[in-house]
Amino acid sequence: MSKKRRSFSAAFKAKIALEAHRGLKTVGELAKQHQVHPTQIVLWKKQLQQGIEGVFERSSSKAEKSEEPLHAELNEQIGKLKMQLEWLKKKVAEHGS
Repeated sequence: MSKKRRSFSAAFKAKIALEAHRGLKTVGELAKQHQVHPTQIVLWKKQLQQGIEGVFERSSSKAEKSEEPLHAELNEQIGKLKMQLEWLKKKVAEHGS
């Protein structure tokens, strides 16, 4: 019979990773206390250290990056609509004469 995999909440992972980062207890002690494999704690600690920069990034820079493709698409549509408008103006002028 196979073991069922345990899943941990993000809050639990963060708590353990912060404890490991502080270094008040060894990874082995934390693993025993929280019944988690030491390798898992080391991985969570690495994720914490790699992702910590994102906490201090400006949220506007993230939004700008995600909006760039949208801006490009909208500018393209505006250009097409301007060309269509000019074409329609010429056609109306030709039929009005």
